[in-house]
Formats: sequence, structure tokens, C-alpha cells
Amino acid sequence: MKLLIYSHFFAPSVGGVETIVLELAKGLAESYSANGSPEFDITLITQTPPEDFRDAQLPFPVIRQPSSAELRRLIRQADIIHIAGAAIPPIVWGIVSRKPVVVEHHGFQTICPTGQLILEPEVVPCPGHFMAGHHRYCLRCRGHSSRRVSFRLWLLTFLRRFLSQLVAVNITPTDWLAQQLQLPRSQTVLHGLAASEVLVRISGGQGVRVVGFLGRLVTSKGVRILLDAARILKKEHRQFELLIAGDGPERASLESYAAELSIGEQVRFLGRLSQSQLDETLARIDILVAPSLGGEVFGMVVVEGMLRGLGVVASDLGSFVEVLGDCGKTFKTGSARDLANCLAQLLDNPAASHTLGLAARQRALDFFSLRRMIEGHARIYRSLANEKAH
Repeated sequence: MKLLIYSHFFAPSVGGVETIVLELAKGLAESYSANGSPEFDITLITQTPPEDFRDAQLPFPVIRQPSSAELRRLIRQADIIHIAGAAIPPIVWGIVSRKPVVVEHHGFQTICPTGQLILEPEVVPCPGHFMAGHHRYCLRCRGHSSRRVSFRLWLLTFLRRFLSQLVAVNITPTDWLAQQLQLPRSQTVLHGLAASEVLVRISGGQGVRVVGFLGRLVTSKGVRILLDAARILKKEHRQFELLIAGDGPERASLESYAAELSIGEQVRFLGRLSQSQLDETLARIDILVAPSLGGEVFGMVVVEGMLRGLGVVASDLGSFVEVLGDCGKTFKTGSARDLANCLAQLLDNPAASHTLGLAARQRALDFFSLRRMIEGHARIYRSLANEKAH
């Protein structure tokens, strides 16, 4: 089966979409049928330039920044088209070529002009103005963009939604996202990560407990809320260390804010880490915090913490709540006081935190394995191929 995967963003770019697409493509390329032959002939298309990434090391060809003619040719040659995100050109050419098109939604581009479902510039969760028909709010919600850009994004949302209603299957990584998008022929395939026994946090150890954050330092990730919670914990005379791993445009202002709150001794900004440095850092962490204010369709960092057996505390966004189940703690989104209360419970009771972490790891192994994700996609492709054959 010739499977064409289109992902606007791909390695060496770093992000959740890039990680999922890479692991999915590799897993499918290494899948074999009953007679021992490869089941999928994978080709991946991306608009991301290669820089120093070695495409030749991958078990499938990567076509970067193809012309429109080349994109159309590759789509015509494929049996199934998989599109990571509601990218308009490949959806259009896939439909025109009468190919089964699968769109996997990694954001809110079919129900929100900014794709984040966050009100700007307030940076709070959007109640769903686009789907409710309150379009004046969508046109005002433009952050740092111009009125013209805002209007263009608003129009494109209608087009993406219309096209997504025509495709063969819409894949979402959570049932919660499927409920938000309200698209026909939706199927949920949970994201998955590879698990490694050596990464498991065996025990909380002795001494000062370590709280960690991992992610891009942008306003929507809620790091300022985490710093406010750290100040509350310090005032309550709790002993802890806060490690913030990641970089981004907000780093300088967050470092200044931590100094203003007089929590500089408790907080360390580590910047962007290599994989080995990240592993070493996460091996020190007892509690992982995901304080996002919105824009989350799944929560890769949440599952990362769960697989490592960490106590996870996350904002009560719908995707986080679904992923964590009852194996972590959630707090009211944007509330530093509520976050501080959750952290205090785990800081004060290391045994409970450890027990929660073990339960979280088992849940991650049961539901968010890489093999389960790959097989979930493969079943959809097989079904579409059978329908086409008949």
C-alpha cells in the first residue's frame, strides 16, 4: 500500500507534531504483512528545510519543499493520503484526485482562526466563539497580528472546516478534541510514546523535592502561573526546587519575574536541553507540572511524565483531564492558588506522589504506547484500502 504522509512541519524542527509524524512514519515503514513483505510503502512530504538533518538515515524517502506539480504527482501515485493538520493544498489535491484522504488534527484550525482556542491578548481558554457563530470575537482575537491577517485566518477557518468535512477520516488524539471539532467520520487514535524501563523514577529519594516544567517558554504554557504558585509554596515554608527546561521568547521576562517574586533561589532556568541532558534532568524530578492555559489537544509532556513514573500535576484542560484519568492531579486553569494546593499535597506526602506516579506509568503503558498508536492508524488505512478495492 502506497501511503503518502504530508506534514508541513518535520525534523529537524522540534515539536509535538514533528515527533508524532516521525514515529508514526518509522513504525509504519517497519510494519510487515503476513507474508513477510513491507505492508506500507511510505513517502513523506514536508515544507521544512533539511538543514543538517540526515534524511537518508530514515527508512522512507522524504520530499522537502516540493513544487505544486510534484505534490500533485505524488498524490496521484499514492493509494492513501495522510495529512498531519488541516493543510489546504494536499487536502484539495487529494479530493480532486479521488484518493482516500485522512486528516489527523493536531490543533484547532477547523474551529479557531488562530488554531489555539485561546483568547488573545488575554491568554485565557476560548469558550468556542467560532462554533457558536460569535465571529466578532474571532476577528478581535488577533494577538500581535494585524486586522487584515486576522480576517484572512478567519476566512481560512471556514475553508479548512469545509474541506475536513469531505475527507474519508478525521483522526483526533483524544475524544475531547473530537467533541470540540464536531467533524464527520471522526476516529480517535491516541498518541503514543516509546517506553523505556531505565527512565522510570524508582523512588522520590531523600532531601529537597524537585518540581519540573518541560516546554517552550511562551505565554500559553502557563509558566508565570507556576512561578506564582512557587511563591505561595515558599511563603508556606515548603522546601522544593523548581527546574524549568526549555527556551522561548518569554524566557527573559520569566527570569525577571522570578527575581521579582524573590524565588530565585528555588528556581533554575535550564534552557533548551539535548536528549541526554533532558534524561538526566527528568531523572531528578519528583513532580512534573503542565500548567498550560490552552491550546493543548493531547499533552505529550504529560504522557512523558507518566511513562517515567512521575507525579503529574496539570491544568484542567479537557485533553489533560482525559489523558491523566485518575492517575494525576489537575488544578483550575490559570489559578496559582489551586496549583500550589496540588503541589503542596504531593510535596508533603512523597509516598502518595510515588504511588500516583506508578499508577500513571501503568496507564501510559496501557493506553499511550507507540505500538498501539501505529496499529490504530494502520487499521484505518487497511479499512480505506478495502473500501476502495470494493
